[in-house]
Parts: sequence; C-alpha cells; structure tokens
Amino acid sequence: MNQTISTPVTLIFGPFDPTGSDGLPADAITCAALGGHAISTLTAVTIQDSAKSESVLPCSAEQIDDQARCLLEDIPVQAIKVGALSSVAAVSAVAQIAADYSQIPLVLHLGAQEIDTETPTEEEDEVDDLIGAVIELLVPQAHIVVIEARRLNQWITEEVMEASGHAGGAQALQAIGAQWVLITGVKQRPGLQTNVLTGPESETIAWPCANAPERTRDSGGLVATALACLLARGLSVPKAAEQACAHGSQALLQSFQPGMGNLIARRIPIAP
Repeated sequence: MNQTISTPVTLIFGPFDPTGSDGLPADAITCAALGGHAISTLTAVTIQDSAKSESVLPCSAEQIDDQARCLLEDIPVQAIKVGALSSVAAVSAVAQIAADYSQIPLVLHLGAQEIDTETPTEEEDEVDDLIGAVIELLVPQAHIVVIEARRLNQWITEEVMEASGHAGGAQALQAIGAQWVLITGVKQRPGLQTNVLTGPESETIAWPCANAPERTRDSGGLVATALACLLARGLSVPKAAEQACAHGSQALLQSFQPGMGNLIARRIPIAP
C-alpha cells in the first residue's frame, strides 16, 4: 500500500534558462536536492548559451497571473521565491499575487535584470524603471531579500535606491519594508567573504562563504531558492539562511564548465 509522503512545496517565479545554470530548471533541482518540490510560474524565456544571453522573450503579466493563481488555487504552497522579472507590468502582477497570499513567506532575489530592447538607451531606461518597480512593490512584501553586496552598494551609490538616512546596506532595504535581508559576498579582507543576515531588530549573523570561481554567475539565485525551500520545510529564517549559504558554497566549490562560457554551480553537490 502506497503511503503519501508530505513534501514541502515552493512556488518559483522566474525565467527559463536553457543552460540550466539559473532560472526554473536550476531552481527545481535545488528544491529537489533539499527535500522539497518546486512548482513554477514562467516569467520569460531566454535565448542564451553558457557565455551570454542573446535575447529575452518576456511572458505577459496576464500569463504570469493566470499561471500562478491556477497553481495556488490547487496546491498548498509553503514558500514563494521571486527571481528575475522582465517588465514593470510583470512586477505589478507578482506584487498583487504576493499581497493576496501574504501569509506565505516571500523570498525575493534582487539579481541582474535583463530586458529585450533594441537600443542601449532604451534598455538603460527600462532597467531603471524595472528596478524601481521591484523596490517599490516587492521589497515591502518580502519576508527576506537576498542580494549580492556589490549590487546593493552600486544601487545605493548610483541612487537607484536611496539609503533613506540610514547607513546603507541591509538597513536601506529594511527601511523600505523588508523584514530580513541576506547580503551575499560581503568582502571582509582579501580572500575572505561572508554572507550577512540582518533581522527585524537589526540583529546580524555572518557566515564565511566560498569565493566564487572566475566566470561564475551571481549565485544569489541559488541561495535564495535554497532558503525558500528550507523555509517551506519549517526552518526559522536564521537556520534556513545558514543552511542555504552552506549549500550555495558547496555548489560553487564544485562548479563545472559544460561549454565554452561560464561555470555552472553543481546544485546537487557530490559528497566528498
């Protein structure tokens, strides 16, 4: 007689990356590796190889909304992870879904934003508008934000995101509304980096992290997905963040190069 085994479910919003280095295929592997199950809402399809992205084919806001609500009305979800979005309309659609399901913890990864546009000027304006929409509509709803230290510092320096009178860093995101902030790749001294978690009472916890090999993409998406899956399993934010960072470091240390471009983190690490 078959027994039903309870498996925590995480809803992932993200693009389809055909190389498997990021996006929905990679996130599904991460969830499976950590004992969970991923259900997905496609936000875009990328045309790319392991070196670079050639174009992005965004899904419409209506498609994103229909996909997500169809799943959420059918399957109990324990956590939501939001990855790359490709339009302001898509951000608005995801923000409304997050508001309607505010009881589910939302893990927001603030990574690189890719938009398929025809001219560099147009692309720069579109990206600025997109980042602004994510900061305004999704950061305030995030249970935890995951962002690379270099990107956060750049956004504050370039006034993409105002520090709002705070010292910057995690406090800048918490001033907007994020409950927890995990900053990855914080440089302490040459050769040493840490991942730093800041909580609602400004408490901080830091863990050493592996230096990413050269030609490796931002690993924040990997850590964010692992964190969402672990939250879905019922872990506290500090425990989930600690284990997600450890999983990310191990995956980076075992990165491999399947093609002529970037390295890919091994999302199911091989046991020593």
